[in-house]
Amino acid sequence: MIRCRRGPTGGALTEFGSQRALQGVVGMAAVPRIEEYRFGHITIDGRRYSDDVIIRPCSVDDSWWRDEGHLLQTQDLADALAPPPEVLVVGTGASGRLQIADDVEDWLTERGIELVAAPTGEAVQRYNELAGQRRTVAALHLTC
Repeated sequence: MIRCRRGPTGGALTEFGSQRALQGVVGMAAVPRIEEYRFGHITIDGRRYSDDVIIRPCSVDDSWWRDEGHLLQTQDLADALAPPPEVLVVGTGASGRLQIADDVEDWLTERGIELVAAPTGEAVQRYNELAGQRRTVAALHLTC
């Protein structure tokens, strides 16, 4: 199970691996959980977002945008995948309009990252199933 905790000075959340390592740790938080997705917005841990998001094991980034709007390329993912997750869940939009460049899957495979791509409603379900069990990052397009 993946959990997050604040550093010794109360700073940024950092990732922890096993449940056993977590015993007695104060200030832990579960990985972000998606509560609701509807066209154009998503609610994660009680906070509503209306921009595309990257969900990392210990944080949510709502400033994500791609160089070419509806085309996901490797350069759009570099920052999101540090440190590398085991799984990247890509939400391709409500109707699946976001396309994934041909080289992205090979680029991810070379880095040992499994790709799960689906329309965002389905991607949200897959993320919620995987997050906390495997180190998972989600890149979600919220509209078309």
